Amino acid sequence: MVRKIVKYGDPVLEQETEKVVEFGTEELNQLIADMWETMYAAKGVGLAAPQVGVTKQISVIDVSVGEDESKKIVIINPQVIAKEGKQTGEEGCLSIPGFREPVTRANQVTVKAQNANGEDIEIAGEELLARALLHEIDHLHGILFLNHLSALKRDIIKRKIKKLQKSGEWD
Repeated sequence: MVRKIVKYGDPVLEQETEKVVEFGTEELNQLIADMWETMYAAKGVGLAAPQVGVTKQISVIDVSVGEDESKKIVIINPQVIAKEGKQTGEEGCLSIPGFREPVTRANQVTVKAQNANGEDIEIAGEELLARALLHEIDHLHGILFLNHLSALKRDIIKRKIKKLQKSGEWD
């Protein structure tokens, strides 16, 4: 089921999420299935649970945007254990539609997490995958890509969003 993506301004996006402690449940599996469907419907490469209003440490990522089944990644309770290098590239967010800005992040990253069955996994990614992993893990800690911009850029975007909210174009 495609869920509604929560937009910037909703407090759930800036909250710390809770660790998942029960694995293999019908509820967890349904949430993950819904997140995949929602992300693909929105043509995204990643989606974190808070973006569908759920304050749990769950993200789905597919840098192939549905082209390669083997690229699908589910990370639960993720932790970044290593970062290397730097890359700057344009970033957007399904919860902040219409806004894209250059963001500098690590070029290589290693993440320790659990899969949908609660098994420990380790994922190493570089370039786009590293960016996606870091972006989605940020979501789980209430951090948006806007937080990585200069105060001036962030202010300009927030003002534009306020105008959209007032005009009813940001629901």
